[in-house]
Amino acid sequence: MPKPGSGPSNDDDLPLRETGDAASFEDLTVFRRAYRVSLEVHRTSLTFPAVEQGALADQVRRASKSICANLAEGFARQSRMPKDFRRYLMMAIGSGDEMRVWSRYCLDLGYIDEATWRHWRDEYQEIVKMLEGLLKSISHRL
Repeated sequence: MPKPGSGPSNDDDLPLRETGDAASFEDLTVFRRAYRVSLEVHRTSLTFPAVEQGALADQVRRASKSICANLAEGFARQSRMPKDFRRYLMMAIGSGDEMRVWSRYCLDLGYIDEATWRHWRDEYQEIVKMLEGLLKSISHRL
């Protein structure tokens, strides 16, 4: 498992910015956190057995990246169609919960160790909480 904070960026120490203060989806702490863990998931999934590369490994890569993609797409639509941002946040929340299920499969099938599973479980649980907070913060504008 890669060390937390390894990789291209680690700016989780920056404050969470509500969408009104953010110039880009990349300004959102939840995006940065989801992106960082999705890179960990991607790298780890490449070590899964060949039989899983088109199945479970592919699924965890897609689900983990879906959170980031939905944040980016929803953020881009918020000025023209605010309710779309809500819809995309809901999809990102679903993908976060989905990753908790896939992580359990990875553990139970022996593809990741318990420390990695706990880390992913905790990260996705926190990401979902952050997404729910963001959803609540924009609800007054809808």
